[in-house]
Amino acid sequence: MSNKQFVVIGLGRFGSSIASTLYSLGNEVLAIDTDEEIVQGISESVTHAVQADATDGATLRSLGIRNFDVAVVTIGSNVQSSVMVTLLVKELGVKYVIAKAQTELHAKILYKIGADRVIFPERDMGVRVAHNLCAANILDYIELSPDYSIMEVTAIKDWQGKTLRDLNMRSKYGINIMAIKKGDDINISPTADDVIENEDVLVVIGGTEQLSAIEKIKVKL
Repeated sequence: MSNKQFVVIGLGRFGSSIASTLYSLGNEVLAIDTDEEIVQGISESVTHAVQADATDGATLRSLGIRNFDVAVVTIGSNVQSSVMVTLLVKELGVKYVIAKAQTELHAKILYKIGADRVIFPERDMGVRVAHNLCAANILDYIELSPDYSIMEVTAIKDWQGKTLRDLNMRSKYGINIMAIKKGDDINISPTADDVIENEDVLVVIGGTEQLSAIEKIKVKL
């Protein structure tokens, strides 16, 4: 599996998690935000972190955006900026553009201007998309690129009662846990001491091959 170049624009909780996890999986990641403090905070968790106004086409061009394989536009509540940036990165030649939407209307606009995928992370950690999964308890699947995806998966019995440190998902399965759902509560910053319980839902990110291996585990159960 070849590593890819990702640019993540908008470093809220979701964008920061995406950027740092993609980098930890060995990809080149450029992270962009207008907030200098946020940029400094993530600078050691990505390849490059830049404070910039991504609605400025000249700025994006100077950063070499056209050379990136995937752009993830996770700008917060400013719909106008979200639409403008999505349009710009598409026009500059990024091959695959994922954009975060706040509403269904926002999503329709993003698709109309060329977004390849639209997600609603604040609403449900990603929309259910058409994905032919054999295991019924693979709940959500978001394709970040042909090589990397985010998946929601219910905790299997062998994981229950163990901490994330015990499970060591990254070493054992090659995946990272972004969040843990416990009923209506979502822990978006799980620590090594968090314990997986019955009916927990894990939001994981990883390579397509690694996530397929998780699916096969579910199928066997």
